[in-house]
Amino acid sequence: MHLSKALCAAAALALTSTAAFAGGVAPAVMEAPVVEVMEAPATSSVSPAFIVIGVLAALLIASQLTDDDDDAQTPI
Repeated sequence: MHLSKALCAAAALALTSTAAFAGGVAPAVMEAPVVEVMEAPATSSVSPAFIVIGVLAALLIASQLTDDDDDAQTPI
């Protein structure tokens, strides 16, 4: 009979010691999630259509400024 009491006491002691390490009595600490705020990218004050028109105008002017003399003879 002494053996069963000792065995029960040892089992109870083992259960209480592991229960103390398993969860504890302190509440779980939860960290707040990190929220990143994304700002909208800065937009240009110039419309893209004006940029395209400006590039086309520059190309037309450059093509008119080139000197394409078909009359010029190159020496052979």
